[in-house]
Amino acid sequence: MTVKKIFPWIAALFTVIVWSETFISTKILLKHSLSPAEIFLARFTLAYAGMLLLCHKKLFSNSFKDELKLFAMGIIGGSLYFLAENTALKYSTASNVAILVGTAPLVTSLIVGAVYKEEKASLRQVLGSVITFLGMALVVFNGQFVLHLNPKGDMLAIGASVCWGLYALILKNISAKYDILFITRKVFAYGIISMGGFLLLTKSSFAPVSVLLRPQVWGNLLYLSLIASLLCFIAWNWSITQIGIVRATNLIYGQCFFTMAFAAVILGERITPMVIIGTVVLIAGMVLALYVSDAHRTETH
Repeated sequence: MTVKKIFPWIAALFTVIVWSETFISTKILLKHSLSPAEIFLARFTLAYAGMLLLCHKKLFSNSFKDELKLFAMGIIGGSLYFLAENTALKYSTASNVAILVGTAPLVTSLIVGAVYKEEKASLRQVLGSVITFLGMALVVFNGQFVLHLNPKGDMLAIGASVCWGLYALILKNISAKYDILFITRKVFAYGIISMGGFLLLTKSSFAPVSVLLRPQVWGNLLYLSLIASLLCFIAWNWSITQIGIVRATNLIYGQCFFTMAFAAVILGERITPMVIIGTVVLIAGMVLALYVSDAHRTETH
């Protein structure tokens, strides 16, 4: 394999590793008393500023209907998704959240398949879904099947995964009409607007300036905004055009392992045998449901 062919894989792997660490950065910001909504608003605002420099010629879509779709994407895949994910980190470990949010490719496949007949779930996908669900159950309950257990954070993480599936459904409908940079910039914009409205309606208080001036706070915010959101989005979209979305997406299966390693080293989170078993089962189910079924469709076409 030549250097030219290896570089897209390096870019995709770099992106996955960075995204794996974002759960840790968010957890650190939460410990500094920033709210999930504040983290999202700061992250998207800075990322939008960077995106505006790259894509600023076209301000609006071609129709009001398309603009509504972009607005929905900004809410579902922007503010709702990150609010659920960031809030999940308040109640659950970074490892659990990363594992459960990592089911997004499978959830997306099931949601899109329910709407588009050509994407209808096969028997392998259904079997994979069942295996994945068992893996999720092992992670969520962690071997503690007791009535007083309150897996609020894990449920929010699964909710974030569903939000991403719905976001992808709309994206599939609109992506052929507009450049991906334009779509992302609009998603950032409407995510900022909707989250700003949420903060106003809930009369949320903001962290004092003294907190934002802490190196750990502004450092992680810049990292989440400019590296994890802006740079990685560009790297990911370039890499999938070179190696294909299916093969690139397979790398996301390893995201939870990277996050568990980061969480153990940086946050001191304990990784139990049950979580490791659940993660292996979960990934096996997703590989069966997504990779094998996609290979089958390629062969038949």
